[in-house]
Amino acid sequence: LYPDDSSYEGKELRLIQEYFMTSAGLQTIIKSYRKQGLPLEQIHEKVSVHINDTHPAVAPAEFMRLLLDDCGLEWADAWNATVKTMSYTNHTILSEALEKWDAELFKNVLPRVYQIILEIDNRYVSDMATRGIDPQVIENTRIVKDNQIHMAHLAIIGGHSVNGVAKLHTELLKEDTLRDFYAIYPEKFNNKTNGITFRRWLESCNEDLADYFKELIGTGYLKDAEKLKDLLKFVDDKNVYERLEQIKHGNKIKLKKYLKHTQGIIIDENSIIDTQIKRFHEYKRQQMNALYVIKKYLDIKNGKLPETKITVLFGGKAAPAYIIAQDIIHLILCLSEIINNDPEVNKYLNVYLVENYNVGLAEKIIPATDISEQISLASKEASGTGNMKFMLNGALTLGTMDGANVEIHDLVGDENIYIFGKQSDEIIKLYETSGYVSKDYYKQEEIKEVVDFITSDKLIKVGNKERLERLKNELINKDWFMTLIDFVDYYNTKEKMFKDYENKDLWYKKVINN
Repeated sequence: LYPDDSSYEGKELRLIQEYFMTSAGLQTIIKSYRKQGLPLEQIHEKVSVHINDTHPAVAPAEFMRLLLDDCGLEWADAWNATVKTMSYTNHTILSEALEKWDAELFKNVLPRVYQIILEIDNRYVSDMATRGIDPQVIENTRIVKDNQIHMAHLAIIGGHSVNGVAKLHTELLKEDTLRDFYAIYPEKFNNKTNGITFRRWLESCNEDLADYFKELIGTGYLKDAEKLKDLLKFVDDKNVYERLEQIKHGNKIKLKKYLKHTQGIIIDENSIIDTQIKRFHEYKRQQMNALYVIKKYLDIKNGKLPETKITVLFGGKAAPAYIIAQDIIHLILCLSEIINNDPEVNKYLNVYLVENYNVGLAEKIIPATDISEQISLASKEASGTGNMKFMLNGALTLGTMDGANVEIHDLVGDENIYIFGKQSDEIIKLYETSGYVSKDYYKQEEIKEVVDFITSDKLIKVGNKERLERLKNELINKDWFMTLIDFVDYYNTKEKMFKDYENKDLWYKKVINN
């Protein structure tokens, strides 16, 4: 799924795939409901259809098509049943990530659904006008405008519930991305902070740790995760610290064997494992982590050596048409090439990009990790769940006050998480006022040095000049996701983290809390 949609053919294929999956699901639901001999007008009393992000957001219109054309309902009954059946999770603050379809393309692929969408849109506009809603607000929220179909608008208008995926995210949707909808339908908005399944992210992927938990606190936590709080009884127990360290070391050895066997990567199991695994996107700021790697490399070259060796792991995929994300991957691969092959440096620092990052690989990496990188620009990450998986496996979070990091910070307290960077309200203000100028930050000596290294002879020798120059120019002249604004604070906080790691009692106390 998700073909490259930078071409017309790719867009068409993507729409066909999304429609096919959504329609097949809805047809199956209606078929099984009808077997019960119950009236279709009341389908919402037995069935809920949840639209998870905008990819299946054609659902309200397709449900209408099925109820009207295949089942013979009148518009009013079909619409009432649709709105009461459908609900929608929004996964992004980034309005460019909310799916929009070119009206012509949509009409060609799905002519009948297109007619129904036009009708929903017309009825919405006339209903809002009758309610005396400001014409500009109606224009902002309608489904079809500027020859585009706005799928998030269809999901909101065609359903009874809209949720964000973390406390901060839901508030930002109400205040910013979906502000006009919140004014019209405040009752539809609610929050559901993302979660993870402990079956996979503890029991299955970290058996040694799970077995030790059972030894310490019994099996109650398997049915009620809140019971993990019983671990706090051991927060000052040095024997527990020692055992947790042994388990972590064992997981590093397992990861080492796996990576050596599958990818030819040989990691040092005695090093600190510092991991950033997630989709590649500028707002997630893998580029900031890469700049840290450059700074660390230069530090080591200048004789400033870490006490314990550091292994930096990256993993993730980039959308096929997302050039800058691919340039960031390219930079990481170039750094990996020069650092891992430099005998002066590779005793103290290694950098690897794991290939074909997926859930199976995450299950090996997460239990072996010490430092969890959750460094998105404040206000941009909806929630994040990697942050939760890492904590559950005894890693400590290095993060901004963004997404679910905010709630994690509330739960673990200042002393058990490493927070850096500007707050979301400061960042939003900078966007509103065009107050961030990357060039001004680039002029700072410690930033200029690391950014310039991207196009140094050393890197260009192993990499692609065009890619490296494009990335450097992006950071200096645009840097839309404000890498440079938080870099110095990030560097200092990470250095403190490495220093704290040397104090095992301090470190493992934090681990137990997490």
